[in-house]
Amino acid sequence: MRSVQFTRKGLKADGFAGFRPIDDLDIMRIPQGTGLFVVVAPAGFLPRFLKRSTAGVFKKRQPTLPDTALRTEWVESAPVLYIGKAGPGSKGNRGLRRQIQEFVDFGQGKPPGHWDGRLIWQLAGAAELLVAWKEVPAGQLNQAEAGYHAGFVAEYGKLPFANLVQARGSAPA
Repeated sequence: MRSVQFTRKGLKADGFAGFRPIDDLDIMRIPQGTGLFVVVAPAGFLPRFLKRSTAGVFKKRQPTLPDTALRTEWVESAPVLYIGKAGPGSKGNRGLRRQIQEFVDFGQGKPPGHWDGRLIWQLAGAAELLVAWKEVPAGQLNQAEAGYHAGFVAEYGKLPFANLVQARGSAPA
């Protein structure tokens, strides 16, 4: 993967689209195909951590982390807060639209099917955060996600705030 600037401008240049606030997303404008999505802080966004996450409970586990853990994960000066992927799913009916809708629903307290990105929902003002997406063919998705994670770590020294596990690209079959 070529080098990407992890800014709104850099992501746009790399094919990401949308950049809509979470509270203003029109889910029907998000493509249904597989791809990557990012959560980006708007200019001037300052982290304020909620004592309790707004996210739903996952397998009887609470999504809330202590303030010290959130501060440890925060990446100073990085606009990108989360890099996620949206695969086809076992029945081929998933993709960006459904994944992003579930991500937003999770932040509104609905039980999730997974809890990737859960730290987003412990930020005050999460509804102002921007969501952008990029379609990527399913066969290239794992490698693309791993490449973005590795590129971010190379630039900032650690993963984005709400990515707790680094993606590993699978070798082509």
